[in-house]
Amino acid sequence: MKETRHQALGRRAFGGLAAGVGLAVVLTACGGSPDPLGSAPATGGTASGGATSLVIGSADFPESQIMAEVYAGALNAAGVTATTKPNIGSREVYLKAVQDGSVDVVPDYSGNLLLFVDKTATEESAGDILKALPGKLPEGLAVLDASEAENKDAMVVTKATAEKYNLKSIEDLAKVCSEIIVGAPATFAERAYGLPGLKENYDCEFKSLEPFSDGGGAITLKALLSDQVQVADIYTTTPSIADNDLVVLEDPKNNFIAQQVLPLYNKAKMTDTAKEALNAVSKVLTTEDLISLNRAVSGSQKQNPKDAAAAWLKDKGLVK
Repeated sequence: MKETRHQALGRRAFGGLAAGVGLAVVLTACGGSPDPLGSAPATGGTASGGATSLVIGSADFPESQIMAEVYAGALNAAGVTATTKPNIGSREVYLKAVQDGSVDVVPDYSGNLLLFVDKTATEESAGDILKALPGKLPEGLAVLDASEAENKDAMVVTKATAEKYNLKSIEDLAKVCSEIIVGAPATFAERAYGLPGLKENYDCEFKSLEPFSDGGGAITLKALLSDQVQVADIYTTTPSIADNDLVVLEDPKNNFIAQQVLPLYNKAKMTDTAKEALNAVSKVLTTEDLISLNRAVSGSQKQNPKDAAAAWLKDKGLVK
């Protein structure tokens, strides 16, 4: 990553936080609570014998909610009472919640978390990101072991659009960006890997951004398939990519850096038993697991996140 990108990101630091607050308002309009931390119902069972109780929060998209239930289920099985508080909001919102103790743990993604807490970070590889991340987190916060499971943002197009413009990579896309409408969360306008990064790394400036608040979900997919947008920011573990024969554009300049799933937590209430339970999850979680879990919840099965998480935990031998 170039220095000019980091200078630009620094100028956006305060604006990005304001954007996060604005996104929380948008999410409220889409069905979220006006006070997501105070009003979201806690779900999940409890287990006796825990030295403390933990609240596991999640961001505002299904995979994060699933992982929160996975963490809570593993903790309960280890004797640590855990409940979940789903759908808190974007990283701007849930990181504050972990800081103030409204929640104790959230599932997060290594690369984007590093860029959020250090706008000048240059690390791209999984190993370098994990080495840098602990020293950049706000006081009182830490991360546990990262899983091999990865879920990255990606520029995704339909096969028809790929054939029309001869697209295989974002470098190819850059040649026609001025003709293309991109569908993505509103925060994509400010994120390091969003419009600023695509401009700096590929000289790609889209015709316009069509904001969607479903994290690359059904609304975004419908817009892409109907050609309302020609490219969309969709997470790589989203089953709809394979199910609809979509094309993930290659990213040779690593605009979208490594993103391993890992627990972010507040040190105040974390015990060794809880750490061991959460690390046990990370030890066995794979990218294929994420895709399967997302399909179970967002596909035709329509499982709720808690049930999908419970089935996965049992299948992996993490609960009896």
